[in-house]
Amino acid sequence: MPIILPNGLTTQEIRVLQEFRLRNTESFSLDAIKAIKHPFGGGDAPALSLAGKGYLEATGEGFAITQKGKDFIAVDAKPMFEESSDTAAQTVENPEADTV
Repeated sequence: MPIILPNGLTTQEIRVLQEFRLRNTESFSLDAIKAIKHPFGGGDAPALSLAGKGYLEATGEGFAITQKGKDFIAVDAKPMFEESSDTAAQTVENPEADTV
């Protein structure tokens, strides 16, 4: 089952927003944004993109989270369907199997 990213956001953008949530802060300096670890990509591009989408706003020192960004990170995202790890493993081994 593919993972569907919400609101047209990329994994890098979501990672930046997660960092605001994890550190419970409303702003980051540009250097702090660039230091966020990403599986791939990163730098200031995700923050600039989030600013363009209204999730962050550029400040003189870096970026501040907007209400739209706060609303996004307030959601406690969970899978739509609960699967046991056995069911998930069986699906990987045999995708044609009827596990539901």
